[in-house]
Amino acid sequence: MPSTYKKLINLVSRSKVSVIGALLVSILLPVLLVSIAFDSLGLIENPYFGFLLYVVMAPLLVLGILLLIFGILFSRSGEELGTYTVEYLKEQFTRPGRYTRIRRLLYFTVAITLVLVFVIGLASYSSFRYTSSSQFCGLFCHNVMQPQYTAYLHSPHSRVSCVECHLGKDADWAERSRFTGLKQLWAVATDSYPRPILPPITALRPGRKTCEQCHLPEKFHGSRLYSREHFLPDEKNTRVRTVILMKVGSGDIGGRRAHGIHWHVSETQQVFYRAADREREIITEVRQVEKGKKDVIYTRIPGIDSATVSSGAVGKLRKMDCVDCHNRPTHIFLSPDEALDRKMAANIISPYLPYIKRQALAVIQKDYPSREVARVEISRSLQNWYRKNYPELIGNNPNLFARTVKGVVEAYMDNVFPAMRVTWGTYRNNLGHSKGSGCFRCHGKLRQVDSGRVISKDCNLCHVILAENEKQPEIIKSLKGVIE
Repeated sequence: MPSTYKKLINLVSRSKVSVIGALLVSILLPVLLVSIAFDSLGLIENPYFGFLLYVVMAPLLVLGILLLIFGILFSRSGEELGTYTVEYLKEQFTRPGRYTRIRRLLYFTVAITLVLVFVIGLASYSSFRYTSSSQFCGLFCHNVMQPQYTAYLHSPHSRVSCVECHLGKDADWAERSRFTGLKQLWAVATDSYPRPILPPITALRPGRKTCEQCHLPEKFHGSRLYSREHFLPDEKNTRVRTVILMKVGSGDIGGRRAHGIHWHVSETQQVFYRAADREREIITEVRQVEKGKKDVIYTRIPGIDSATVSSGAVGKLRKMDCVDCHNRPTHIFLSPDEALDRKMAANIISPYLPYIKRQALAVIQKDYPSREVARVEISRSLQNWYRKNYPELIGNNPNLFARTVKGVVEAYMDNVFPAMRVTWGTYRNNLGHSKGSGCFRCHGKLRQVDSGRVISKDCNLCHVILAENEKQPEIIKSLKGVIE
């Protein structure tokens, strides 16, 4: 081995710091290159592999390089690197026949430097990409985020990555979310996270900055026909239909005044409100602001319900935006009835099995200590009941019955997570007016200060009911081909 390389090795070996750095680099560099190649080819899909690769190994490689450089530059080995380097270069450039040798050394040094820069850059980019992926958000802290990630996979936004809504492109919100993420990792490590996970109501980006990257209320004009199938809990699982014409409307567009449901996010007639609770369920004040006009103020009617509200306005004044109604645009948890209806409408749960809706409702609403126990008990209960009451039916249709039982289990598993204390109704959906929530937080509960006029809760403000729980609605016949 040439004496030059021997001197460099001796220089590295005389410092414990540089030796540790050299060991880290020599071990991690080839492992990282191979691992990144495997990850890029999609050969390994385990989220913990990505964490080990990009969050642990990549920073350790950078640390190793820094230790190596630090150890060499500040080594107290008795041979100063600066003096050695100057004398060595002077010798190589002045002595005849030495230029070729130093050129090879320079090429080697530049090549090593470029390789290290490339690996560090690749690891840094891959680390950023991994920590911004939906798989990292949902699968790394599997038990904690399992309810949200499961709901996300079944949502209309399942192809939109988590960071597009939770972080966005604004530097200040991205930085804030990263800091929040560190606190969340600490909570997971110390087992101090809440059960269930609280909706990040105060930590979300403004709804209009998030939602309107894809959706513009100004373009949502006119009305939308909405049809829903429902199955009754009788022997025949009678299918009924509800057809509603939703007055979606729009914000201000082309000089027209805002109208319909999306009037609430009009820029001309802005709506502000105060809430008495974190979940924004108890609204104490609504303020309609229009340029050039006096503000129209509504306050809560005393004794309107059982909610305890102190006198006067409570909380900060908030401008109404998309997430005040669409508060669960992605992490949607269904009611037991709706979860089964969707499975039955898709024929995952066969509606031809007598009383399946009734029996399924009974078993999925029981309390189970874990999802594993629930899976076993739901299957066992349904099998026992049908073997007792309809033995020939399930005996002649074993595949149909097995598929139905699996569908009932899925309806439970998609919405209930005992370990995180997420059960039916844990997370409310304000899109509509189920159980007095949603629209009815304001409509019918607040009155104008000056005139005493109550905010109307007339059904026809937002929709027209064309058919409600009818077996064969006439409107379906009239709109054949539009609604099937």
